[in-house]
Amino acid sequence: MTNFVTYLDHHASASLLPAAREAMNAMFEIVGNPSSVHANGRKLRAAIETARDQVALAAGTIRSRVVFTGSATEALTQAIVGGAKSQNVSRILFGSGEHMAVVRAVEATEVQAQAIPMLANGLYDLDWLSAAIATANSAEERVMVVVQQVNNETAVVQPIAHIEDLMRETAHLLILDAAQGFGKTQFFFDPSRVDAMAISGHKIGGPVGVGALIVKPAMDSAKLIPGGGQEQGRRGGTESAALIAGFGVAAQSAKERFDAVRQAKLIEIAQAGLLKIAPDATIFGGDVERTGTAMCFAVPELKNNISLINYDLDNVALSAGSACSSGKVSRSHVLSAMGVDDAIADCALRLSVGWNSTGDDIERFLAVTKKLVARHHQKRGAAA
Repeated sequence: MTNFVTYLDHHASASLLPAAREAMNAMFEIVGNPSSVHANGRKLRAAIETARDQVALAAGTIRSRVVFTGSATEALTQAIVGGAKSQNVSRILFGSGEHMAVVRAVEATEVQAQAIPMLANGLYDLDWLSAAIATANSAEERVMVVVQQVNNETAVVQPIAHIEDLMRETAHLLILDAAQGFGKTQFFFDPSRVDAMAISGHKIGGPVGVGALIVKPAMDSAKLIPGGGQEQGRRGGTESAALIAGFGVAAQSAKERFDAVRQAKLIEIAQAGLLKIAPDATIFGGDVERTGTAMCFAVPELKNNISLINYDLDNVALSAGSACSSGKVSRSHVLSAMGVDDAIADCALRLSVGWNSTGDDIERFLAVTKKLVARHHQKRGAAA
């Protein structure tokens, strides 16, 4: 058995880009605070501002709208909690399949909230949302709509343009969780109707521990950590020049070598191979647009908690969905929102690829899958 791990869990955290590592190492060699005026401080500040330009360009915005944070979770919390307070929001409409970072932030606002239903295909019910916005308009309420650009479990791309259209002539707020979409889709913040957008470094080959909130001017007052005036007073705390520099390089790389087509081909091969091995397998969100970076699937009767152990023993790293549940394997709230039967949801696994994934990785996944399915059939036959 080889010690080499076939890593197919990039939606949880992508492999660190060599160029990002180099940029970080260069910053680790400089002692100082980026707010200091001495030479070392100026070097660190210059690195941060270079990264701000890189992230802004990749996000389709200008540098002044980029606020560096410690994670996309922090960015979302700042937008939702800070925004609800500063913008006098009376109701929050958030997607029922959102990342738990959104759910917890919404709960923290103590503002009345409603979950936008999710259809069986993984898309949000825009008829429901349209009716909810119309009700808010007639009641002269100001609502905040919080939706993800790309679902972290199924890779389903939400119809953001249609949601923007529903809100175009209103004063309501639109917050976008773009942690999984940034660098994987072509989305430009400035011309959009989106008021604030959260992105993450480690989803695109940058380091863990850094993210950003992209804000329109009206959302500058959505603050969470006052601190000492860093990030133009929008997020306190001494910035990590090393992490931010790595994030900037990853953002630039994602824009320059946008390889969605290559990654989508890998997912296509994985899906076709899986269905050949297990024709009764379910591909969640398979009938709608996905980023081509992940495949959420289930082979009936192969429980995901057992399957994950078996894949891991064969040095294949997959997941059962979001990695933000303390390492626990639990039933997916996304699949529950889609109305997936519990027996199938308990078998769901996620395969996700990244910048360094290869065809050999997919072949390894399929080889192990074939073995697991064959073993299951043998046991079932023996039991019969």
